[in-house]
Parts: sequence; structure tokens; C-alpha cells
Amino acid sequence: MIATILPGSSNFHAVGYNERKVSKGVARLIEILNFGSIGTFGKPTPDELVKYLQEYSSSNERIQKAQFHLAISCKGKEMSENELLDFAHKYLKEMGYMEPKQPILVYSHYDTSNTHLHIVTSRIDPNGRKINHDNERRRSQEVIDRILGTDRRKKVEKDFEAARQYTFSSFAQFKAVMSSMGYEVYEKDDTVYIKRGGRVQMKVPSGDFNALYKYGATDKTRARQLRSILMKYRDTCTDKEELKKELKSKLGVDIIFFGKKDAPYGYMLVDHSRKMVFHGARILAVNELLDFATPQERFDRIEAFIDDLFTLNPKITQGEIHDKLWRKHAYIKKGVIYYNGQTRQLKQFLADAIARNGRIKWIEDFNPMTEAERDVLCKTGKGTDPSFVSLSSHRYNHYTQALNMMGRIFADIKITDVRGKLSEEGFIIKQDGDNTFAINFSKRIIINLTEEGFDLSRLKRQYPEKQQPMKQQQHKQKKSPLSGVRKLKDAGGGSQSEKREWEVGYKGDYDRIDDGQSLKM
Repeated sequence: MIATILPGSSNFHAVGYNERKVSKGVARLIEILNFGSIGTFGKPTPDELVKYLQEYSSSNERIQKAQFHLAISCKGKEMSENELLDFAHKYLKEMGYMEPKQPILVYSHYDTSNTHLHIVTSRIDPNGRKINHDNERRRSQEVIDRILGTDRRKKVEKDFEAARQYTFSSFAQFKAVMSSMGYEVYEKDDTVYIKRGGRVQMKVPSGDFNALYKYGATDKTRARQLRSILMKYRDTCTDKEELKKELKSKLGVDIIFFGKKDAPYGYMLVDHSRKMVFHGARILAVNELLDFATPQERFDRIEAFIDDLFTLNPKITQGEIHDKLWRKHAYIKKGVIYYNGQTRQLKQFLADAIARNGRIKWIEDFNPMTEAERDVLCKTGKGTDPSFVSLSSHRYNHYTQALNMMGRIFADIKITDVRGKLSEEGFIIKQDGDNTFAINFSKRIIINLTEEGFDLSRLKRQYPEKQQPMKQQQHKQKKSPLSGVRKLKDAGGGSQSEKREWEVGYKGDYDRIDDGQSLKM
């Protein structure tokens, strides 16, 4: 059970807050006490309610903010609306707000998963005296405990023992666990104080915590899951309070922020389902966590960011963009933006620029030093505009090594197929105008064989003097119907008779020759 005393007001703005909830259909005025006969048919307007409370409170002009606004709630649906209203009556009586003629409004809200009421009344009693508010928050907790019959000491000990079962590696993480249970924890003079309802409930020596710390026990898989969960719920919530409620009610995860309420500098995640505590900065930066924007707005930001990168560097490549985008948890592939499990087509002019710069980078990786080298690569690189490609100022070691290797190949007269040997080394030969190039695409090397003074005739296959190309031999040997018959060395032949079957063009099938199957009729 939780009773939260909300800020006071001189104009009773809590009435307007609750009535707006009523108009939205998420709240209902379930009780109105001691407001006389105001309103038509007993249904006063919000303005009439505020006016009555102001006039009632004017009996004591010394009280500037006479509004008393209380939110009282239970865990889930453990109490019905009527049961919680009965509890509220007992609470108000104990706190001094249920005297006869005390005007009271009770609203029931239905916009959360738990039963809760809002109560609006005046801090002035019917006799014009201010209702006692000394140690109000501490007394509030004592009243709740008394009504529920709760032994606060045993409750604190039980909660402390439960907190000890969590995995945490620092005192700050332990504080986060206790804070998620509704406690305030601080350390002073080697003593840890556990406070609730404005009163210290328990004291523990600081040294007792040393044995509780579990170092290096972070579950990295769960951390990645929590990161995705935070980003998903952030994109569906409007503010951090809604985000906290959603994560607590649906996933059992508490977010404990540090710093000012409107400008926290950090946070912890208390994962009750796993009994683990995570440092928020290692999951998702606090500024990213509190960046509540629609997916459309986030994609717009990513595109604007990419556009700015092109302004700073018109030749930026996809890889370089990726190095910048990973901090925004996005990447680009084939003209599509990928972000948080969602995709959107990149604007065409940006996609074209990325593709163009990819081709430029591919060409510049060859380190061309001359326009001739650059131009032939541009033709190979899908018609890239040569004016976009920068020429290199010097040759690199891999160029020199390749040049020396080619020199040895061209100089070796034993190598009759220079082109084939270069192919084995990964080079192809390409002719462009008056220049002949050797290009290795895997190692990004281009060599202008013409300018380097190589004997280009060696690129034609060389044959030994006694050996002629097969095609040339076939051209000189004109076949005739008797081309399969060899000239007999001895026409009279007795001594060569054992080889006659070879001399008539034997093909290896004795039976077909013997029975005449091979003869044409």
C-alpha cells in the first residue's frame, strides 16, 4: 500500500487534473462529501467544486496553499475499489481529515494496472484551524502500517534479505535494488542507513556489504536483450515516467534514475525476474534512453546526419559512414537504412552518391598516377567520371614488387606463354588505345606495360622453331580419301607383311576388318 502526498496549491488545481481524467473516460468521481447543495441536481461543475473549496479555506487566510492532494494505491488488484475506499476513510481519519463537515472529493482512476484513488480536500478543518502536518510523511507511513497491522521492522528485514539475493557489484547497485522497493539508502560513518517513510528503519555496518559484491558477473546476453527492450519501449512511450511504468508492469524491470528529476545524469536497471542489476550507461546512454521520438523522426535524423557527412566530405564511402552510424545503432546496406529492427529506403540522391563514392574508392585503391591508368580503370568501374578520381603522388611497394616480377617473366626466354604466366600471378591484359595494361583486381595493382617499356610482342605465344601451332599443321596437311593409308616402304612387301594391318589405317577392331563391316557398298 502506498499513500503519496502531492504538492499543495492555492487554486486547487488537483480538481481540474482529476476532472480532465474524468472527461477522457479514465477516471470517475466516486464520492463527494460535505459540499452542500451546490450544482444542478447534485452534479456540480469543476468550477463550482474549486470555488467551494476556496471559500471553505478562506476561513484561515494565513494558509497560502490549502490544497491537500493524496494518491493512494495498492499492489495490482489486491484490493477492490470499495475496499480501497474503506481504507482511505480510515487513513484520512487517522491523519485528521475526516472531521464532520470536512469537504472531500474521491476519484477512482482506471489508466493503470493497479487500483488507485485520488483524494482532494483542504488543509483547513471545519473550525478554521490548519490540520496538523508535522512529520506528515512519516506519520503517513505509520498510519498505513497501523491500519494494515504491518510490523515495519520485520518488513524491512525481509526486504533487506531479499535485496541481498540480487547480483550487484557496488554499493550504488545495492541502493538501486532497495530504491526499487521504496527505500532510501545512504552511507555515513561506516554505517549503512535504510530509511522509509521519513524514518530510519534499519542500520547495517558498511563492512557487511563487502561479501555481497559479485564482480564480473554481468550477463552480457541479458544486457543485449535489455538494450533492445529499452529502445522498443522508448519508441512507444511519451516520457520517462510512462517508460518506467511500462517496464515495471510488463517486464518487472525498474529504472532508477540519478540526479535531478527533470535532468538525470544516469540510471540503473533492476531486473527483478533475473535478480540482477545493470549499470545503465553500459546498456544505453541516458540521453538516448530519454530521447522520445517517433521512428519516422529517427529515420529523418539519420538521413540528415548522412547528408551532413557528405557536406563535410563529398567523397565519403559507405564504410566511413558506417563507422559514424554505429553510434546511432543504424547501418546502410544496398540503399536501405536499418535501425532498431526497422527499415526505410534511403533518399535516392544519397544512395546514388554512396554507390558513386564506392566506385571512386575502388579505383583510387589502385593508386593510379597517370591519366591513362585512371581512365582505363574508370571505364572498368561502370563508367565512373574520371574528374572525381584523385591521382596518386607516388608508387607503393606492392607496385614495385609486381613490376620486378613482370620484368623477370618477360626476360625469361624459357617462358613461351607470358600472358598465361601473368594470369597465374593474377594479372589480366587490357588494351586501351595505344596503351596495354596489366591489371590485378584482387591486389589493386595496375601497370602500364607500354609506358614501362616491356616487349609487348612477348604477350603473343612463342613456339620453338620445329614446333608449329596445331592450327597451322592442320592447314598444311590436306586430307584426302586415302589420308588414312600410309605409303608403303616395300611394295613387294614380304618382310613387312606382319605390319600390313597398320599400313591400311587399322583402327583397332580386327573383327570389323575381317568380316568387311568397315567397307562401303
